[in-house]
Amino acid sequence: MAGFCKWFNKKIMHDLNSKKVAILATNGFEESELFEPLKALKEAGIQVDVISTEKGEITAWNHGNWSKKIAVDRTLGEVNDNNYGLLVLPGGVINPDKLRRDKQAVAFVRSFVDKNKPVAAICHGPQMLIEADVVKDRAMTSFFSIKKDLQNAGATWVDEAVVEDGNLITSRNPGDLEAFNTKIIERIKAAD
Repeated sequence: MAGFCKWFNKKIMHDLNSKKVAILATNGFEESELFEPLKALKEAGIQVDVISTEKGEITAWNHGNWSKKIAVDRTLGEVNDNNYGLLVLPGGVINPDKLRRDKQAVAFVRSFVDKNKPVAAICHGPQMLIEADVVKDRAMTSFFSIKKDLQNAGATWVDEAVVEDGNLITSRNPGDLEAFNTKIIERIKAAD
């Protein structure tokens, strides 16, 4: 009986973690690209942690100005990919540029891809996937200004609202958020 209870508890924890989503961001994330997926996921009953390099709050960027703040739930030093079933990478010009200089952030992203866990990146978010060296031979999209960066890293760039290639889900810009959010929620629910 004790063996069954241990197995059952482990299975329950795995099932709960497969439904948990990590959003990796730092100061300068595009406001809508974090807040809208966060809202959609929570409304779908999915647990979400905002993860960053430091404790406290991080500040969004919106139309050329600093805007809303959001509390960081966990730092990179407090988590690993085993706690989550899916990773979201919001864009913004500043956010991925800062994160891709952090070895721990890059390793966190790479760990999801290495374990074939879904990673959803929007706008400039795919820069983290380039830095993690996981885009070669993948169909992807992004904000148009990093199209050449993706191509140079070996990806095939596609101009569509959402592109799904294996465990990578990518979108172009905030105008694609509805389709992006729908695809993320579909992927999490498919884990059932």
